[in-house]
This record gives sequence, C-alpha cells and structure tokens, in this order.
Amino acid sequence: MKAAAIVSAFVIALAAVVVAAEEAAKPVEPFNGKDLTGWKCRSSDPARNMWKVGAATLDPNNPKAVIVAPLGHDLINSKEHSTDLYTEQEFGNVHLTCEVLVPKGANSGIYLQGRYEVQVLDSYPKDKDFSPGDMGGIYSQTAPKNAKYLKPGEWNTFDITFEAPKFDAEGKKTANAKFVKVILNGVTIHENVEAPKPTGGELGKEVAKGPLMLQGDHGAVAFRNIEITPMK
Repeated sequence: MKAAAIVSAFVIALAAVVVAAEEAAKPVEPFNGKDLTGWKCRSSDPARNMWKVGAATLDPNNPKAVIVAPLGHDLINSKEHSTDLYTEQEFGNVHLTCEVLVPKGANSGIYLQGRYEVQVLDSYPKDKDFSPGDMGGIYSQTAPKNAKYLKPGEWNTFDITFEAPKFDAEGKKTANAKFVKVILNGVTIHENVEAPKPTGGELGKEVAKGPLMLQGDHGAVAFRNIEITPMK
C-alpha cells in the first residue's frame, strides 16, 4: 500500500509538471482584434495616437497610405508621426509570429522587449546587398540574409524566436539577447545572432523581461495574427 501511494503521488506530481509546462507554452494573443485593451501608448499626448482597429488595405489613390475599413480585426497605425504602442504584459524568451502590411516607403519596427528592433520597411524590390536598415534587419546591427520582400500592401509573415539577455544576482549581464531564428516570408534571414545592446529607440536599459513594442512614429503600418509563446 505504501509503495502504491508513493507511485500515485509521483504520477500526480509528474502530471502537474506536464500541465504547468503546457500552460507556460500556451500562446498569448496580445491584441484582441477589437480595441487597444492590454496596450499602452508611448506618447502621453492622446492626439498622437493614430492606432485603429479595422481592415487594412493599401489606398489605390495613394500607395503611401492605408485605408482603414470597419469590421476588420487588424491593428493599424493609420498615419505617420503617431506613437509607438507596447503591451502591458512583459516577456522574456519568446516565439513570436505576426503578419505585417507596409505601404510604399513605410517604416516601422517590431521591438522585442521594447529594446531590440526587427526592422519593418518597404524594401521591395531589393534582392541583394541588404543592410541592417532593410526589412527584417536587426536594426543598426545585423543585415538580413537571402530576404524575400513582398510588394507594398501585401501581408508579410514574421516568425521570430528570441532569447532575452541574462543577468546574475547582482544585476550584471551574463549573456546578450539573441535572435535564435528569424524567418521572413518563409525564408530564414537570421540564425543565432546576438544583440549586444539595444538597437536604438528603445524603452530603456536592458532587463530580463520587457513588452512587445510596435513602432508607430515613422509611418503607416498594419499588423495582424500576433501570437507570442513564452519559452523557458
């Protein structure tokens, strides 16, 4: 009976560990498709907030602009010189997937932890001699490789696996942030690339956890299907 009780307790404990692991790996959808609940504007001036929810399409009369149609579920920065938007929730190691629509000449960015930017830019039709400032570049630090760019107004897909910087008990950094893999439109453009410091325009100094930030002060842009899976 005692042995059976020990085995039973072990099975229950193991099941609890499995459940906890599954819960930890459950994807988070920071954008609810309805409003900006769960997000904060970087600027304190409400007049600068040009973020809207709707269906994003390229303006046929102005390829540098986005039309925001009602009843859609896209997260849209409708005008340039808006404000950056970041999640209330903070993350460490993550797997992030999302889709991005950029108008002609548009400029934005996906900031992991609000500090390490993957560039969002209209780089079409460029197919060689990429720079860190091109679409998919780790801004100011590392150029993408073999990037495949879509035309303005088409939805690009990002798949990003990111490791947060590590710190010891005294707060000293012991490991840099790392982009384990970045896939753009089905093509791997970064693998095991460290970010030794924030890439510019960051929220603050390096930390173990931080929000997802979407740049809104450089141009119109739209995002959809944002999923973040926390990782160990």
